[in-house]
Amino acid sequence: MQDKEQKNTQVEPSTPTVSEIMTSTASPKWTNLPTVSFKKTRRKTLGEILVDSSTITTEQLEEALKSQEESKQKLGEILIEKEYIGEEDVLKALAYQLDLPYYERLPINEIDPSLVDNIPIQFCRDNKILPVARDDFNVTVAVADPLNIFPLDDLRLILSTNINMIVASKSVIENSINRVYERSNDSSQKVIDELNVPEIGGEEDLEETRDLLESSNDEKPIIRLVHGLLARAVKERASDIHIEPYEHEIMVRFRIDGVLHDKMQIPRRHAGTIATRIKIMGKLNIAEKRVPQDGRIAIRVAGKDNDVRLSVLPVQFGERIVMRLLDKSGGSKRLDQMGMDPELFQKWGSLVEQKHGIILVTGPTGSGKTTMLYASLMHINTTDINILTIEDPVEYQLPGVGQIEVKEKIGLTFAAGLRSILRQDPDVIMIGEIRDSETAMIAIQSSMTGHLVFSTLHTNDTASTVTRLVDLGIQPFQVSSTVLGIAAVRLLRKLCPSCRESYEPSARELELIGVTKELLGPRKLYRAGPGCEACLGQSYRDRTGVYELMLLDDKIREALLKTQDSKYIKKVAISNGMKTLRESALTKVLAGITSLDEAIHNTQTEEMDDAH
Repeated sequence: MQDKEQKNTQVEPSTPTVSEIMTSTASPKWTNLPTVSFKKTRRKTLGEILVDSSTITTEQLEEALKSQEESKQKLGEILIEKEYIGEEDVLKALAYQLDLPYYERLPINEIDPSLVDNIPIQFCRDNKILPVARDDFNVTVAVADPLNIFPLDDLRLILSTNINMIVASKSVIENSINRVYERSNDSSQKVIDELNVPEIGGEEDLEETRDLLESSNDEKPIIRLVHGLLARAVKERASDIHIEPYEHEIMVRFRIDGVLHDKMQIPRRHAGTIATRIKIMGKLNIAEKRVPQDGRIAIRVAGKDNDVRLSVLPVQFGERIVMRLLDKSGGSKRLDQMGMDPELFQKWGSLVEQKHGIILVTGPTGSGKTTMLYASLMHINTTDINILTIEDPVEYQLPGVGQIEVKEKIGLTFAAGLRSILRQDPDVIMIGEIRDSETAMIAIQSSMTGHLVFSTLHTNDTASTVTRLVDLGIQPFQVSSTVLGIAAVRLLRKLCPSCRESYEPSARELELIGVTKELLGPRKLYRAGPGCEACLGQSYRDRTGVYELMLLDDKIREALLKTQDSKYIKKVAISNGMKTLRESALTKVLAGITSLDEAIHNTQTEEMDDAH
């Protein structure tokens, strides 16, 4: 028998093709299964195969068999519960015992979506089963439990053909189900062609908990088009969907990692029916087309809950619609997931643990201000602290935090809500945004009476935030005595690690980074690659934060009381060791996380200031 260490040596698997899967089912072929050498005088038990081909010992197997006699559970389940072995090891051994091929990957892009046309997605999810290939006589089906034969009987009836089995893990099959059904429903152009039929739209309501991948061909084209747009946006990790009517067409654009991309053109005549359908989903007034309306839609795509913030705005050629997608299943980020370097993380962590004062986060719309505040609140959220927030709107529900949503139509403004919050005995208050002098003054007074106040302002950097507060009517001495620190934040797109390209930087690029070729040494700089499947051809995937943190120490307070010139205050802060947004961004460039172009583009204000 081969040495156990040798048996467990595996090569990174390659994704098989559909034709290879069909061949392997006709003549079973093993992928990534440790070789087991023995004479097949009898069929070996699952336990014997596991001892021969995995890391479990005979003693562990005997212990599991004793547990099986008492609990009547499956042997594999017991071994997994005891953490002696993983799910994949059990599946490989079971597949070997049953003479079935085991695959660690499935050829998702090659699977014909028409295979699932008549199969409900929930049937596949519940049974962890998916048709992956077909020939003239058979359909090959991937299963996570080859002993569960009843779903296969149902598939034989649905597909009216013979069934061959291959084995794959639950996670592989679940991911493949979502991807194949996405492709099955992604027939936008076909739906647009069908929109030539008059009187579409419908006014039926949408079940909030229904998965949009379950849309059937029987639904009206407009419904399938809207569902398809939402499902596609979630698949491509879009944060916003823009539906913009113009004179001759409707443009559909997705914002992905902060950048807008054209996705589709729809004939102009369908603008009204699309707007009507989306309004129905958002429970808005479909008869009102003269004034802006805001709403919310709860959807589920690929088993994940998403919250959609809906804004409808009358424009020249119809109603402009923007839908912002929030993945509720992911929740808010933790502070250690915000991309801060260790020094900044320590400083910010100490700052948010203070007992009273004001902490401000600044930056343009969509720069990550609210996400940073949420992460900070959860960092200090304990049972002995009463945290209340007032936001417009509430983006994520924070456990253990009282959250109020601004409703200006009924007089619940930031200022009005803040007065009521103070009567709720809070320790920490979060104000979504300081927009006017009244809110700013109440925030100042709250911090003076023993509250820790978090809020945001729309300014370009930390120093100009001080000037903005003075413009809102706050006296310089009030700012210097209450504000503890100000953080400016930007989001940079991260290079796709699968297709990024290393290159030799020019002298000008090295000058921008502030290093010489000698100091750069063996480190590589990276730029955007050609795009790949991992990043959906975008060359970038996800975003990371860059920060500028100004702590109001004695020197900055003294400078503030002398003058409100933001450039002078910034020079004092830099002399005190503050790292600017540009410097923080260039650190990410040197680490290979982002490109130099991305860093410079998102810190243009820094470049302009440096030029002066």
